[in-house]
Amino acid sequence: MRTFGLELPDYPWDTMAPYKKLAEEHPDGVVNLSIGTPVDPTPDVIREALAAATDAHGYPTTHGTVEVRQAIVDWFARRRDVPGLSLDQVLPTVGSKELVAWLPFLLGLGEGDIVVRPTVAYPTYDIGAQLAGATPIAADSLAELDDETRARVRLVWVNSPANPTGIVRDVNELAALVTDARAVGAVVASDECYAELGWGQWDEQRGGTRVPSVLDPRVSGENQELVLSVYSLSKQSNLAGYRAAFCAGDPEIIGNLLNSRKHAGMIVPAPVQVAMAVALADDAHVNAQKDIYRARRERLFPAVEAFGLTVEHSEAGLYLWAKSDEDTWGTIERFARLGIIIGPGVFYGDAGEGYVRIALTGTDADIDRAVARLTSQTT
Repeated sequence: MRTFGLELPDYPWDTMAPYKKLAEEHPDGVVNLSIGTPVDPTPDVIREALAAATDAHGYPTTHGTVEVRQAIVDWFARRRDVPGLSLDQVLPTVGSKELVAWLPFLLGLGEGDIVVRPTVAYPTYDIGAQLAGATPIAADSLAELDDETRARVRLVWVNSPANPTGIVRDVNELAALVTDARAVGAVVASDECYAELGWGQWDEQRGGTRVPSVLDPRVSGENQELVLSVYSLSKQSNLAGYRAAFCAGDPEIIGNLLNSRKHAGMIVPAPVQVAMAVALADDAHVNAQKDIYRARRERLFPAVEAFGLTVEHSEAGLYLWAKSDEDTWGTIERFARLGIIIGPGVFYGDAGEGYVRIALTGTDADIDRAVARLTSQTT
């Protein structure tokens, strides 16, 4: 009898069940620092815009209103050092995960084509390749591939700042990647959803350097040929529940994506488009939320190190990427015995073995509880 359904791997988080159960046995309750979902309220200015737009009796446009597209263009110029985009070079999407998952298919990739993703990476890059029938390969540079393999590359994912490692690629690194990809006719898609959350040398609000975009003229040159930037408002604006995101770049690719998405009905709801425009125009709430995450990071970072872990990279984003002298699951269990749930590094590729991902997306109370439990083991 025929079996219906796609042959995709099991959802990895299901393997966390025994560790969640162990953490739930802690007498003072669970602190869940495993998932990067925002826990703070959606800013009032955005909620009010959404509420005012609920009389949405007509179908929204797939391309988005002129207002939301202009807000995206203005945001790229103001916050990402990307001037001069046209309204036809931007496209709202139903969250960024759906775009990541469907981009290889919408680009027309299939059997024999290769999708390159970082060696430690968000699993959906691989899933997207598999949905299209293409082959995912882990590499941080096309120079790591042999000539035959490199000739079959059609899409290169870059994630900067990276989930889960927090690595930021500078202008020179991004420019080299774009040059190498263009040489083989491959699209570069840059997942930049943590760009507003740089720390240390990348903390613009503390005198650091702004995290660069792949569309920055210093990276992509005077045009955006074969280059796309993907962005989400989930992290910067606590809009994960709105599924509010967008992509921008090569006008021919954007046009083709728009046509395909019209046929498939991939449309951002009209009230969400209104809320997106307001969110993108308001920098104050973004800076305020970043202050909250910075404070949580400054409390949690030393507590994790005091517990015997070494934090690597983590110069941007919402996670601490850390390891100790044991395998991933040994560290997961040690945290679970303290009632703290964290993410296994092995979920992000073979190169994640031995690492764990610890999210900053706990409430202030949860971060303080985690810090107290971790530091109590070292005194």
